[in-house]
Amino acid sequence: MNKRIPLLLLVALVVLCTGCISEMEKYNAVKKTGSITVTDDFGYNVTIEKVPKKIVSLAPSNTEILFALGLGDKIAGVTDYCNYPPEALNKTKVGGYSTINIEKIVALKPDLVVAAYGNGIENIETLRNLNITVVALNPKNIDDIKKNIELLGKVTGTEENASKLIDQINEKIDAVKDVVEGKKRVRVAHIIWHDPIYISGNNTFINEIITIAGGENVFADLDGYVAINIENLIEKNPGVIIVSSGGGMGGKKNVVYDWVVSDERLKGINAVKNGRVYVIDADIISRPSYRIVEAVETVAKFLHPEAFN
Repeated sequence: MNKRIPLLLLVALVVLCTGCISEMEKYNAVKKTGSITVTDDFGYNVTIEKVPKKIVSLAPSNTEILFALGLGDKIAGVTDYCNYPPEALNKTKVGGYSTINIEKIVALKPDLVVAAYGNGIENIETLRNLNITVVALNPKNIDDIKKNIELLGKVTGTEENASKLIDQINEKIDAVKDVVEGKKRVRVAHIIWHDPIYISGNNTFINEIITIAGGENVFADLDGYVAINIENLIEKNPGVIIVSSGGGMGGKKNVVYDWVVSDERLKGINAVKNGRVYVIDADIISRPSYRIVEAVETVAKFLHPEAFN
């Protein structure tokens, strides 16, 4: 009898553990497929009933993040301006950024629409009133971008990929900070457009990028994206001028650069005199996507080239 007791106990333990594993599997399945409620950047509590299988993205930045999370095969529609990664060009188009086509979105029967502030609140409300699940994003800084990546990871069941992507962002930013630490800050102006002259001021992605990259935004005393006159630019006399390719408008590549280096009134500015006017891809510096770290690295190399040799 005594010899059989351990055997009976072993059998009971196996049965018990099997039951535990079964319950754990059920728990994980519920966690993966059950509904969750999140709060988006508009303050809406959004309930996701199941892991979405068909997603529509209404901003280039959203599209970039969704692809980076490994959701390319689940993206059913994007805007006309979603051009990265290249696979996004093959997706069904649902209109422009602020001119989205509600009918096309509805026709795709999405489980989830990832919207952005620039789509317009009325459009977003219309989609919600049509019982379409909408998560709306409006990041204001790099920390907000990381929070949005985490949020999208939760609602799409890709938390692990989201965590890895955030870690990569942190690693690249920390690497740049290490390189420029102790360097004298370079006075910088970022020009978006030239007619009228639009610059990036405080509380913008670009201002944050300049600061991380070891620069000082000469227009940090202004808030947001602001129109200035040419006298303001001359007076600030930046040591480096960075312009966005195409200026984000008009489709003419480097038109802003051509203006800066050729306008006689700007010849006395240090950046122009010393050949320190640079062009950066408008897509990476203006979109609140994980690729913002590429802008940080590029700007740091503009400002402190000697540190990256």
